Parts: sequence; C-alpha cells; structure tokens
Amino acid sequence: MLERLRIPGLGGWGEDPLWASVYDWTVEHPQVGGLAWKVGIGSDLQRLYAAAAEIGRQSAGSSVLDVPCGGGVALRGLRPGQGVRYVAADISQGMLDRTTAEARRRQVSAQVEPVLADVGRLPFADGEFDLVVSFTGLHCFPDPHLAVREMARVLHPGGVLTGSALLNDAGLRYLPLRQTGRFTGLLGPGATSTEVSTWLAETGFQDIAITMSGAVGYFRGTKG
Repeated sequence: MLERLRIPGLGGWGEDPLWASVYDWTVEHPQVGGLAWKVGIGSDLQRLYAAAAEIGRQSAGSSVLDVPCGGGVALRGLRPGQGVRYVAADISQGMLDRTTAEARRRQVSAQVEPVLADVGRLPFADGEFDLVVSFTGLHCFPDPHLAVREMARVLHPGGVLTGSALLNDAGLRYLPLRQTGRFTGLLGPGATSTEVSTWLAETGFQDIAITMSGAVGYFRGTKG
C-alpha cells in the first residue's frame, strides 16, 4: 500500500493530521491566509484559486478526479448545478468526511463522490476522467513518479492534469521548510520541476507548463 508519510504525534496522512486543517483554513481565508502564504512560502494564494477555477469550466457530463482531495479546498472551483461527476479521492477517511461536509456547505454535494483510495493504485479504469487535479499533494507522496503515472493512466487522451507542489528546486530559501517537512513526516522525497516535466512527458503529456510561485510550482499538461 503506497501511503503518504506519518507525522509523529500529529496524525498520519492516512488519518487527518493537524496540518491539513491549518492548510484548509489558510485557503478559506484569503486575506490572512494569503499573507501567511506570502510570508511563509513566498507564494501567491490567488494562483491556487485560479488553478482550481479550471474545474468550473468543465462541461456537463464531464468527470473530474481530485486526488488527494484533503479537506476539499478544490471544491471552490465546482459550481452548483454544473452537472459533472466530481470524484474526491484520498487515503484518509477523515479528510473525505471533511470534503463531504465542505461539499454540503458549498451546495455541490449531489455532484461529489468521495472515494477512499491510494494514489499509487487508483481504483479507476484507464481513461476514466476528463480532468485530474492534484493540489499540494505531489510533495507528500512517498513515490511521486508513480503517482504521476497513475493520474495519467486514469485520464483519457485530450484530458488535462493540473496541480501544484512544493518543488525541490524552488531555491535555498525554502530548503529548511523542505527539510523540516521530511523530518516531521509531512513531506515525501518530492521532485524538481525538471523531474515533473519529464514524468509528464514520458506518460504522453503535451503542452506541459510549470509556473513557479515561491516554493510552489503549478503544473499543467494535456494528455496526447
């Protein structure tokens, strides 16, 4: 079983760690959270909002996979009555419960399907989804390369994979952040922007773009 790592004393990624709630709170409070992102990781929180907005541009009948869904922050991109199938997948039942509650709050629960799943062995068919989103998750996985291959597998040709991650080549300024994250078990080995681009290319993606915002890299590609 390919799980994300465990945080000693704070709950493992297979549970619902304290940090996940802190992260969700910052995303849901743009003014204070935006300042925290700017000071802490040099990143513009608005970029996350803009990336999540791609969900809202999917047409009725489309299928979207959000992995790992965490507490449901990407649901801000889903519109009530949009008519899409939105699969929220995570290894933590606690996070799925929070995603379900957030879906009710945003009045989109009729479209949201929570699924307990391992990103390294996704329980979905090849080419099942039109859009796969993976926000702030890639750096948490023990094997990010395998995660990219699995997300590519379940995406049909012409579909889009988009997401964000703390990247290893973001600069020495953020090295202590990455080291602390690994020491506490919050972060896995991570990847550089070159590695992410290479992994996307080898799984058939085209029009690959990686944009840095402080410690965070936003990636996007279309499966050929």
